Amino acid sequence: MLSMDDALQRLLAQVQPSGRTESVVTALALGRVLAEDVLSPLDVPPRDNSAMDGYAMRVADVVGAGTVLPVSQRVAAGAMPQPLQPGTAARIFTGAFVPEGADAVLMQEQCEALKDPAGGLGQVRIQGAVSAGLAIRRRGEDVRLGERVLSAGARLHAAALGLAATAGRAELTVAVRPKVALFSTGDELALPGQPLGHAQIYNSNRTTLHALLLSLGCEVRDLGIVPDSLEATRAALRDAAGDADLILSSGGVSVGEEDHLKPALEREGRLDLWQIAIKPGKPLAFGEVTSTGRRTWYMGLPGNPVSSFITFLLFVRPVLLRMQGATQLAPRGYLLPAEFAWTKADKRREFLRVRVSEQGGLQLFSNQSSGVMSSAAWADGVVDLAPGTVVQPGQVVRFLPFNELF
Repeated sequence: MLSMDDALQRLLAQVQPSGRTESVVTALALGRVLAEDVLSPLDVPPRDNSAMDGYAMRVADVVGAGTVLPVSQRVAAGAMPQPLQPGTAARIFTGAFVPEGADAVLMQEQCEALKDPAGGLGQVRIQGAVSAGLAIRRRGEDVRLGERVLSAGARLHAAALGLAATAGRAELTVAVRPKVALFSTGDELALPGQPLGHAQIYNSNRTTLHALLLSLGCEVRDLGIVPDSLEATRAALRDAAGDADLILSSGGVSVGEEDHLKPALEREGRLDLWQIAIKPGKPLAFGEVTSTGRRTWYMGLPGNPVSSFITFLLFVRPVLLRMQGATQLAPRGYLLPAEFAWTKADKRREFLRVRVSEQGGLQLFSNQSSGVMSSAAWADGVVDLAPGTVVQPGQVVRFLPFNELF
């Protein structure tokens, strides 16, 4: 059997970024992969500004607590202030530009507004300690002019989109969404909402895989359930290859008499059928359809729902990210203490469904069978166990949260 790392290396060595890009509105680029660096055309903030509501002043004018200064101007956000007159203070609000000459802002809770006997904007009594730079956000402290704020290959999350907007980018150049054709095989499968026939089960893999593909920014063409026949399978492969970048299926990749994907792919292109040393999972098919005059990648996942789910996260996910030119393909793992014992060491690398407890430890789902989809729905992620590993309560293990994998 191939190790997981060897299988991934083989996959990623064959699949290359498509190089196709498009421009999208920044607000609509969530989850997309950035195709070019974003450089800031300005300093952010563009000028020194106030971090809070209060009074801008010169430290040199404050001789101590109780100092009273006349208010010479009022500065709201969006207004351009006048230079601060020596011996005065400026009423200022959060985000407003700090007047030239002022070197501190004291929050209004540490100031007392007084009436000005001579009229005007009043006076302020200083009741707190003042120091140079107090409550002032400096020009360019967030982003400098010409600075690279986002790098090509980054998968864009909400904060990254906000940063792009901060730099004034209304649109972003991103990788084109991969087109994925999805189907399941098996006469035993029925669609949810339909009555079950004798010896039939509902097709959960179709829904799970469709959702996972959407979460990775793919355009999905759902071909439904393909009948268990060689000709129907060959026709489905040719149809799927018409405009897809990847064909994804679940089930039917073994060598049984009713498993037609292997001979169908051998006639329509090529197929490598791998046994991966992981649990759940193990069988993984990878190949290509070339009979249509173009090369379309194919990946076939196991039929058991948890096996299909896990192998998608471990193998299909990095392939799809690679197609989009993403630079971060591997999920980040975290070391957390186990709140369970696992004494059934396996020769394969195991992925146990777990949930994070309120105490920050990991709880194990009671049934780790590859057919129990409730384990994946219940879990926050998986524990990544090296072959031959047992676990005792309190032992630190590697945790892969699902929010790193979706």
